[in-house]
Amino acid sequence: MMTETDALNAFYETKSLLKGHFLLRSGLHSDHFFQCALVLQHTRIAEQLCAALAARFKGEKIDTVISPAIGGIVVGQEVGRALGVRAIFAEKDEQSNLLLRRGFTIAKGERILIAEDVVTKGGRVQQTIDLVRQHGGVVVGVGVIVDRSGGGAAFDVPMQSLVKLTFPTHKPEECPMCKAGSTAEKPGSK
Repeated sequence: MMTETDALNAFYETKSLLKGHFLLRSGLHSDHFFQCALVLQHTRIAEQLCAALAARFKGEKIDTVISPAIGGIVVGQEVGRALGVRAIFAEKDEQSNLLLRRGFTIAKGERILIAEDVVTKGGRVQQTIDLVRQHGGVVVGVGVIVDRSGGGAAFDVPMQSLVKLTFPTHKPEECPMCKAGSTAEKPGSK
């Protein structure tokens, strides 16, 4: 079974854990950034990480895996493959709300696992939970590669992660790096 150390080593080996001054999707600033795309580009590593994440939900009846686009798509696909179920993804509209496109549907009572790459505050995962429920699906859990929330991302369903690390985050107006004259980079998908 993959340990947290094994998973974290995959990030170090692929230089996917960046150090600097970053603007996170949550709007917070941090001196560390998990660029999951860099680790997930290595298909064997992606398969191993996501199979280990899927194993955390062994014994659960899961019909479908859904991920918020874009960061969670590879995770959802690989977790779905490991579980032997369908994998779909939700996309943002112009107001940054999540919706189903491309002919994806959720049936009433369909048992769905949410898969994501990194969680800081959990906003995008909560939007995905809400979307599934709006369509009549049943959320059985949330699986993430990296939980960097320090316990701040809490949902009304079980959450499992491979890595739990808490790096300091700051509101932009309180960021010591900004106060020192540094400008935050935004290396994520948007």
